[in-house]
Amino acid sequence: MQALRRDDRLRRFLLREPRGSVATHANLVVPATRPDCAAGYIIMEPTEYPAMSGSNTICVATVLLETGRVPMNEPETLLRLEAPAGVVEIRAACREGRVESVELTNVPAFAAHLGAALEVEELGTIEVDVAFGGMWYAIADAADLGFAIEAHEARELSRVGELIRVAARAQLPCVHPEQPEVAGVSIVQIAAPWQGVGAVTRNAVVVAPGRLDRSATGTGLSARMAVLYRRGFMRVGDAMSHASAIGSTFAGRIVAETSVGELPAIVPAIRGNAWITGIAELYVDDRDPFPEGYLLSDTWPGADTQ
Repeated sequence: MQALRRDDRLRRFLLREPRGSVATHANLVVPATRPDCAAGYIIMEPTEYPAMSGSNTICVATVLLETGRVPMNEPETLLRLEAPAGVVEIRAACREGRVESVELTNVPAFAAHLGAALEVEELGTIEVDVAFGGMWYAIADAADLGFAIEAHEARELSRVGELIRVAARAQLPCVHPEQPEVAGVSIVQIAAPWQGVGAVTRNAVVVAPGRLDRSATGTGLSARMAVLYRRGFMRVGDAMSHASAIGSTFAGRIVAETSVGELPAIVPAIRGNAWITGIAELYVDDRDPFPEGYLLSDTWPGADTQ
């Protein structure tokens, strides 16, 4: 991941137009550095390389198993994958050569700030929690911001979420105690009021540079459960689900208590689905004046012509 950060050409090639879009992610599957892992993977998102992503992990596990790169056992396949954030354990329900669902045991999740005051352009002072679920989240209350988390709110959710991200990154420093290079709020969750243990709660996750995640987001659910655990609303064994603005859901549960540095933390497990929708070959012509693609602000918020 650090090598790709230093030479960012592959991510730009894959995710910028004309090959990609602001809503596209890419995962580079690589050999694991550990003998107990079936593969490693590096997550590439529109503006960054997150250390972990639940939806991307579910996609990677599904592709590895359904394409035969990793042997499939039915009715359940157990394997480990190595993300930049650490080892992720996979439990895949399989039937007739297909992956029916994937549950991943995530890296530890924990809260760094609870009820922190944040000054946000246009919004004034709002209250947010900051938590790590594999990425650093600022979590804001949807009801306080006037959102119901519906699909028709996507553009305004994205605009407001990006305002919150910029403010939180500047005002609420956060550094992973064991991985100091994983620092700073990079993603925002606008969360509907919690519906309780065992229930489905709506949430919207805004990914830089200001677009709505289509999934319910595994790292977002992990971060939300870490906050609820710290506030005393959830404990080991409790479960909840998150639903996205398009209605897709991830189920989460707290597997165990742990600690990261001096901070109390949880081990979350996230379950969801992914489907292979196609196989593509991508090329670059040596005559192409835009070999790494280009960005335009009509589809890529905040972008200059490049």
